[in-house]
Amino acid sequence: MSCLDACNRPISYLRISVTDRCNLRCLYCMPPEGVPFRPHEEILRYEEIERVVRAAAGLGINKVRLTGGEPLVRLGIVSLVEMLARIPGIDDLAMTTNGIYLSRYAHDLRLAGLRRVNVSLDTLRDDKYARITRGGRLADALAGIESAEREGLVPLKVNTVVLRGFNDDEIIDIARLTLQRPWHVRFIELMPLNHDIPGFERSYMPTSEVRELIVRALGELEPGQPVRGSGPAAYYRLPGAAGTIGFISPVSEHFCGQCNRLRLTADGRLRPCLLADEEIDLRAVLRRGASTEEIQDLLRQAIRAKPKGHQLQQHILPTGRMMSEIGG
Repeated sequence: MSCLDACNRPISYLRISVTDRCNLRCLYCMPPEGVPFRPHEEILRYEEIERVVRAAAGLGINKVRLTGGEPLVRLGIVSLVEMLARIPGIDDLAMTTNGIYLSRYAHDLRLAGLRRVNVSLDTLRDDKYARITRGGRLADALAGIESAEREGLVPLKVNTVVLRGFNDDEIIDIARLTLQRPWHVRFIELMPLNHDIPGFERSYMPTSEVRELIVRALGELEPGQPVRGSGPAAYYRLPGAAGTIGFISPVSEHFCGQCNRLRLTADGRLRPCLLADEEIDLRAVLRRGASTEEIQDLLRQAIRAKPKGHQLQQHILPTGRMMSEIGG
């Protein structure tokens, strides 16, 4: 049974950033030069991550998602998946990736025990993809999606952050992907992170506008069944479509009341909330030889510390980390 936080929310989900490194430099996530270098010894070892997940499973956490940075740039990531997949009680093991290396790893990840993937895809145009990722190749990401689907890493979710003036003219084309493919496309509101409030105000487009564009062009949306691991998304379906269209609205319709997650950063900090700066140093405790009970006590402390909600609408932002460092 899951632990309850102070707001009586059951906490059953742990997101783990396995690295703060990434092979892309997406405009809304990372600066051009990347994040400050962290020595290898500051990053949690796989055995340490495995200990945390085993302790978390003992508290009723049954869902784990591996994130980054980009998780597939970390050496030996398939071995970590295999370690976590063997832990009793973990029945949903997923990964969020930019897809660039996914065609290389999809087969081995599935054999190791990964269940499904979410892939970031903000545009269907080569030139825009190179621009928003600062050098990535759209063909590599699409090949990764195809490989994941072929290997059965499903339900396969495609995450699109909507940016006014950049990809809002592609919303209809991206939504159309669901007509023929069993993909679950989720349109995600931009969040005002990294303190670029003017940039946020120029680029932010609320879910209500995105949905209106889709309905006007493609017809009314039917309510869709929740997708496994659906989290904060509200799902709909175009009539006769193979896939679904989801909306994630952290700013206009925040979903904090249903939040069920904790986050573990690559350098071993537990974060009760993506959008609050409070952290608990788990790495130091692990390296002092903490018992499972001590790890669980810190997990409970993080659960108790979960805030009721974020304050993005008031432009009160976390100050300590870039998005790529906290596994958003």
